Amino acid sequence: MIADQKDFITPHITDSRTLDFPCLHSGFVCEYELPHWNPIHIGRFALDISPTRHVVMLWIAALLCILTTLLALRAHNRKTREGKAPAGLGNGLEALVLYLRNEVVLPNVGPHGNAFVPYLLTLFFFILFANLLGLVPYGATATGNISVTATLAIVTFLVIEGAGMKAQGRAYINTIVFWPHDMSLGMKLPITFILTPIEFFGKLTKPFALAIRLFANMISGHVVLLALISLIFTFATWILVPIPIALALGISLLELFVAFLQAFIFTLLSSVFIGLIREGGH
Repeated sequence: MIADQKDFITPHITDSRTLDFPCLHSGFVCEYELPHWNPIHIGRFALDISPTRHVVMLWIAALLCILTTLLALRAHNRKTREGKAPAGLGNGLEALVLYLRNEVVLPNVGPHGNAFVPYLLTLFFFILFANLLGLVPYGATATGNISVTATLAIVTFLVIEGAGMKAQGRAYINTIVFWPHDMSLGMKLPITFILTPIEFFGKLTKPFALAIRLFANMISGHVVLLALISLIFTFATWILVPIPIALALGISLLELFVAFLQAFIFTLLSSVFIGLIREGGH
């Protein structure tokens, strides 16, 4: 009996080569098989660039970012030409952008931090839309994939280290090699030998923390939500249906909050890490 039970949760939180769409049969869910392309061979390695469910969700998230900002900009410019105050989408997006820029990015990044505003704002909205797509029926949460969050963290890590190199110049090496200038040589050598690996691995913990935090928070909420829904099929009785649905509704509202919160935290921590490494250059 147990061997015949079907896994209800795993297919919804893992990546696949199919997309779900509504239909009137097969439990109101049908699957569309995504195209499979021949892999690109680079020496002994084969690189498969065929689209998957999460890749499609990332494309949609990127498209939503572009459309939202362009529509908001168009509405803002129209109101400006008419001599009116911005309203609707343009006003709401402007308030959000100004808050993130003035209260999150610039205070943490430090002096001359405007150059990092476009990247960090893009990071926020891209993660936000990717998170929200997982709450849409028949959608999927690409940020619940460790490969996606790790890639975002690695790109951010490169931005952080590039910011440090530009701000500190040759002094950037001090962020890797710990060399206490106010000590004698006999003390410098053992301390440098002990603390340099700690400094180096401290750099690696930043992208690791960014990747794991976003991945764990997004996937855990969906696991809890799907587990509650599966109780309906597990007990197979209509009497208990209102309880899992009520609990799932509460978790869904919490997930909506978490979608915004995790995008904000990722952007905030990225700003803090950039500011910390640039501090030595100012």
